[in-house]
Amino acid sequence: MTAEKSAVYLDNAATTPLDGRVLEAMLESLEGLRGNPSALHAPGAAAREAVEEAREAVAALVGASPEEIVFTSGGTEADNLAVLGLARAAPPGRRHAVISRVEHPAVREAGRRLEAEGFEVTWLGVDGDGVVDAGAFEAALREDTALAAVMWANNEVGSVQPVEELAAACAERGIPFHADAVQAAGRLPVDVRRVPVSTLALSAHKLYGPQGAGALYVREGVEVSPLILGGGQERGLRSGTENVAAISGFGVAARLAAGELEERARRERELRDRILAGVREMEGVRLNGHPRRRLPNNVHLTVEGVEAEGLVLFLDALGYAVGSGAACSSGGHKASPVLLAMGLGEREAFSSVRITVGKDNTFEEVDGFLTAFRQAVGRLRELSPLQAG
Repeated sequence: MTAEKSAVYLDNAATTPLDGRVLEAMLESLEGLRGNPSALHAPGAAAREAVEEAREAVAALVGASPEEIVFTSGGTEADNLAVLGLARAAPPGRRHAVISRVEHPAVREAGRRLEAEGFEVTWLGVDGDGVVDAGAFEAALREDTALAAVMWANNEVGSVQPVEELAAACAERGIPFHADAVQAAGRLPVDVRRVPVSTLALSAHKLYGPQGAGALYVREGVEVSPLILGGGQERGLRSGTENVAAISGFGVAARLAAGELEERARRERELRDRILAGVREMEGVRLNGHPRRRLPNNVHLTVEGVEAEGLVLFLDALGYAVGSGAACSSGGHKASPVLLAMGLGEREAFSSVRITVGKDNTFEEVDGFLTAFRQAVGRLRELSPLQAG
């Protein structure tokens, strides 16, 4: 095992550190719960009870009932299950979907799979801040629309979408609406009693829980076709023996996130605004995403004359971990589809970095980062061929 180079972690949109209280619950589960939750004996009942306690906590985080929560292996599976499951369960003749161009790859690639299966997908554009226009969204809905999908908050630039208005437009027309709330849950108030989404994707490791655990909220009465077949666990929507320890950790993380949401958001907002104030006077540094309707922890910057990859590595060497885009994307050096959809050019996209603070970061760490950021940008601009045009 190698030691981590970066002393200060500022890439919380990619994953959050495991909360010590979550780890404690997971260790108790690993050490004390030996049974399969589907088994009838006492050890099985104990494991099943732990899963159901976690289900209650995850449901409470978003205002759902426990019966509406389906545990998955993470946000990606939850998004896949929603998009593909809603489309495949749609009545005959409904072969159209509306999906925004700034979705997480888990939704975007699921939309492309639908196209391969013969569905027509309307890829909805966004404005320069990465926000969907509600009027354009409503205009894209049709009588044969099987589903629409727009994320609650963007994982790259942090812009918050008008999901309440979009979901209401779909509800009026009887069209299922899916929202990826992986980045929003635990940072913004997410309440399915107020916002009429049909399905909602969640992920444990974005709110200080374990990697490899997620959930899909499925509103009562909404039909979803399963992707994984087998023993019929999770009401038949996600077969396979539940990961009891990870789900237990997810439950604790959800409970803590609900109880600490206001304090976490306030602190993250203060840290975020301190970074924004520190880079505001820097020449050739521009904020991406909506200036106000954005996640409290997200700072996404285009830095002229610098390649993002080099900046990330330079900062890493100075002891600060930041992101160069969506950590869930891989498989080639390609410009971010999110930034391109917002109107940025490829050069601007390759010069963009994402700084995302977390609940445990400090003002001293932010001040140190700003010093390192200025140093790294200045040095890389001296060396970069981009600066020479």
